Amino acid sequence: MLNIHKTAIIEEGAQIGNNVSIGPYSIIGPNVVLHDDIVIKSHVVIEGHTTIGRNTTIYQFSSIGSPTQDLKYKGEKSELIIGKNNIIREYVTMNPGTDFGTKTIVGNNCLFMVGAHVAHDCIVGDYVIFANNATLGGHVEVDDYAILGGLSAVIQFTKVGKHSMIGGLSGVRADVPPYATVNPEYPKIDGVNLVGLKRRDFTREQIKNLKYSYEILFSHNSLMSESIKEIDRKFGNCTAVQHLLSFLKLESKKGLVKHKNFHANVKT
Repeated sequence: MLNIHKTAIIEEGAQIGNNVSIGPYSIIGPNVVLHDDIVIKSHVVIEGHTTIGRNTTIYQFSSIGSPTQDLKYKGEKSELIIGKNNIIREYVTMNPGTDFGTKTIVGNNCLFMVGAHVAHDCIVGDYVIFANNATLGGHVEVDDYAILGGLSAVIQFTKVGKHSMIGGLSGVRADVPPYATVNPEYPKIDGVNLVGLKRRDFTREQIKNLKYSYEILFSHNSLMSESIKEIDRKFGNCTAVQHLLSFLKLESKKGLVKHKNFHANVKT
């Protein structure tokens, strides 16, 4: 069954799944695919080559799939792919890719609070939270379970690692490694995201290993390559540390966010 308000506009070619609700004055473009059990509130515009996964709710005044805000964009066919079980609140904007065949991808089970923005060519993982007015520049990658605080902004071509937390009002100009917290006053790494790790059932041993790893990474004067070798030698058998090492070994276009006199307190 469909519940489509009489004032909603569904353009010819749009694919609408089962049990979809579309509220007053919302507009669904001709190349949009809505899977089952989706709720679109009033005054929502969904356009472009946009696909939205099942059981997603989009609140009023959101603009989803509108052309990228990249001046290089000349109308090429690109896509926006949004997963399932997402909550997209009021005034959220999400753009597709810029070049022909490119995609912006949003995972599953995410929460985008009021005014959040996902720019062109971004990749957002699962269980990610954007607080009010959190913003991504183009080509940003945000891994699973990351949290972006209100009014934070992440510059283009950076990576935000798993289980990290970016404080509100932070301007992030470099990669944020997994498990880190970013202090908005600097912005610099302020420690390990203890609250998030405990909520997600990381063991005491895993948390201790991560804290020691960050101590090695940021409190020594050694080269990054030497720190990575030391962390691998001491804690390489820990799965959480293995993920951190994998992130650190990736080629980075922006380097890492710096630390603020980081000293690990290994009590958990």
